[in-house]
Amino acid sequence: MTSAEWAAMSRIVSQIRDRYDAEPFREPVDWKAMELFDYPEIIKKPMDLKQVKRKIENSKYETIHDAAQDMRLIWKNCMLYNEEWSDFYILASNLSKRFEDKYAKFCRDFKYDDAAAAAARKSKNAAGSDGPGGNGDGTISDGKKASVTSTDVCNDEEPTMKERKIFTKSLYDVSKEDLKNIISTLDDKCPSSIARDVARDELQINVEVIPAAVFYEVMDYVDKSGGGSKVRRYRGESKHEEGTSEESSSAALIPRKKKSSRRSRFAPRKRSRSA
Repeated sequence: MTSAEWAAMSRIVSQIRDRYDAEPFREPVDWKAMELFDYPEIIKKPMDLKQVKRKIENSKYETIHDAAQDMRLIWKNCMLYNEEWSDFYILASNLSKRFEDKYAKFCRDFKYDDAAAAAARKSKNAAGSDGPGGNGDGTISDGKKASVTSTDVCNDEEPTMKERKIFTKSLYDVSKEDLKNIISTLDDKCPSSIARDVARDELQINVEVIPAAVFYEVMDYVDKSGGGSKVRRYRGESKHEEGTSEESSSAALIPRKKKSSRRSRFAPRKRSRSA
């Protein structure tokens, strides 16, 4: 990575951090002071803007992609911990979109191949090590760069269109909690498959862009969660109890129903509403 790329990435983090509505994400969540005692049980890897900024400045990231993943982790953690219609969930969703827009522009401007970097990271994580100096998560402990390979270790066959369509239908059968876990997994491993439209109260999962390994992972989860009563995956064929129309879409459009208001479980800090 060039110094210009890291400087540009650091500016993106600063631009998000300096927004008035980013205040809850600037520092680590003080869950003890806020008596959010289930926070560490739910959020396994806390992340905040201050930490991302510091890690960039101290050259703790191996790749730009790793820094971007930590930014995504901030929004993912908030949306995992909070109810879908809480102010904090919606705020995290909006900031996530703003970040992705800025990051997409960064990739275009610097011709940075984030997909290739993601494949390299996935390969190294599957191997169980970052190599000398690596921590297994894209950070460096002793200043030495770990070797990078571009080989994707996933040997899964590409899902058929029929499998993707069946899986799409199964998303409407799983429980709300299971669906939340599926979305969380896709947010982490294939963020491009998730599109949120807060204004229309909808979330769309574009099943067609999910890589084979991730697709079969979430499909297996659906099977085990009970939503697989209509979906069974076999290598080479898909079976289900109900016929699947060839015209059915492989993009799941999931409306969200507004719930009664309740206290948000995420860092209820006061924020200025001024622009």
